[in-house]
Amino acid sequence: MSDLDWNAFHPETRAIRAGQRRTPEQEHSDPIFATSSYVFQSAAEAAARFSGKAAGNIYSRFTNPTVRAFEERLAALEGGERCIAVASGMAAIASTAFGLLKAGDHVVCSRGVFGNTVLLFQNFLSKFGVATSFVELTDYAGWEAAIRPETRLLFLETPSNPLTEIADIRRLSELAHDRGALLVVDNCFCTPALQRPLALGADLVIHSATKYLDGQGRCVGGAVVGPNELLEKQIYPFLRTCGPALSPFNAWVFLKGLETLHLRMRAHSENAMALALWLEGRRGVTRVYYPGLPSHPQYALAQRQQDSGGGIVSFEVEGGREAAWKLIDGTRLLSITANLGDVKTTITHPASTTHGRLTEDERRAAGIGEGLIRIAVGLENPEDIANDLLRAWGE
Repeated sequence: MSDLDWNAFHPETRAIRAGQRRTPEQEHSDPIFATSSYVFQSAAEAAARFSGKAAGNIYSRFTNPTVRAFEERLAALEGGERCIAVASGMAAIASTAFGLLKAGDHVVCSRGVFGNTVLLFQNFLSKFGVATSFVELTDYAGWEAAIRPETRLLFLETPSNPLTEIADIRRLSELAHDRGALLVVDNCFCTPALQRPLALGADLVIHSATKYLDGQGRCVGGAVVGPNELLEKQIYPFLRTCGPALSPFNAWVFLKGLETLHLRMRAHSENAMALALWLEGRRGVTRVYYPGLPSHPQYALAQRQQDSGGGIVSFEVEGGREAAWKLIDGTRLLSITANLGDVKTTITHPASTTHGRLTEDERRAAGIGEGLIRIAVGLENPEDIANDLLRAWGE
């Protein structure tokens, strides 16, 4: 099946079939290659593979057939030439940064990103001489003003975490390329089932496979997708040398997750839309953030850029942290956890969990208040989700 042109197939078919190479055993499901190393037929063959003169497996830190199958399938879904899979979403961002950046380089990053992403750029890359400027996601004049001659990357999440703000990917890609920089988009919230940043001009796409690509909260992993020129020459050497490797078992789980990705993302979006509409009419809810709502500031852009609103709904409640924690603690069906992308609905308080390591000023600048709650809407019946919140409100 590896000789098929996957561009000729619909995305749902690619999600099930792309990347599979059957062994002589002719297995129907993807196999797990649980091995650390591989046997060579001769010393000469080993030398040829280690030097790169011959293709083939060497060591599972950077070559494994199960991981490769996941990489090829995700690349086919995103429309990228190459994918590099790694141990986590943060490992994907770190591998991209360490592969592409050097001392003296500059990054422009949106404030509306996962808290650890902020800390990576701000606290760790700065130790190696890489400077970062943070801007509002939808302030395009701010993006342009922040770019310097030494700017190498523009980095963003769209939709953002946790406020689901939407950035115009094509506009930012044109800005980046006009100034000699690369655009890197974290596509965790939408996945390629709902949004394909590379088709809109992005250079690289980042994934936390832990989330929707898995879909059932089983494993941790990450990936970078983009042109072979960038990945092979700059990011892959970091993986091979430093070893943030994805395990074959986790890659196999993600392969299974991709098979149902499109079905799940449609269902997540339908349930999230129902919950968002219900929350908009609730007493004590001051604001609801969901790209599928006409009240969302970037609703029109979301309609053009995404196939649907996705599965994340955030909302603010009156009473700040006390009221937010009381509501969260009062739920019985929903899972209190900061993970997302699961078939089980999860609920969290971003200011004290996902963004808790940011300073109060940094959270305020990112729009993350003490009354903000984020729900990653799962695949339960949406009436049951709403009823659980009603019980938590004491109704």
